Amino acid sequence: METPRHIAIIMDGNGRWAKKNGLPRIEGHRRGSETAVKITEACGELGVKALTLYTFSSENWKRPQAEVDALMDLFGKALNKNTDRMISNNVIFNVIGRRHGLPENLISVIDKAIKETSGNSGVKLTLAVNYGGRQEIVDAVKKVCSLRQKEDLDISALDEEGFNKFLYTKDLPDPDLIIRTSGELRLSNFLLWQSAYSEFYITETFWPDFNKKEFKKAVEEYKKRNRRFGE
Repeated sequence: METPRHIAIIMDGNGRWAKKNGLPRIEGHRRGSETAVKITEACGELGVKALTLYTFSSENWKRPQAEVDALMDLFGKALNKNTDRMISNNVIFNVIGRRHGLPENLISVIDKAIKETSGNSGVKLTLAVNYGGRQEIVDAVKKVCSLRQKEDLDISALDEEGFNKFLYTKDLPDPDLIIRTSGELRLSNFLLWQSAYSEFYITETFWPDFNKKEFKKAVEEYKKRNRRFGE
């Protein structure tokens, strides 16, 4: 097979990496943010058109408040730090998920990065923040119902392709490959609709240790497979 157009990654293992190395959990998240930069660069090198990273799930709010606050602060600082790099590397930046609940200063940083990279034409980097696959489908159904009430939508003509236009990822192709680090064998509420025919690659490597070599290994494994899409 050819190089995947769209790769989605469940970035797992930051906390376990920190524990293994005798460091605070936030250090694992900080190192994980550095890995995200390297993997985005690797996508550009390999010709991958889109990369979606599961950054903060809707369930992550259940973590201790101090950790959540530290994650939000880290996210904003890392995004500020790397916006210029994304511009110079021709990366298009985007975020999917619910904005409600995110700190206002973080939303401002997100909007700034989206605007300043909108003219680029390279890898489309999408971060799933305050994201859940089930909530995405529910939000899509709400949009459909709203249009139906206004009689702006012929519900009898709605098919899978049409429904896809109501999802957060309406501007992205479905992921060809989903990678999960740290060895866990589940989707964790990530891209439930979009992953119907995605290929999966699981590695025991914790996300902070997932380097370009590991990433290219996953892509090469994907290229050996035969996708039949139910045929």
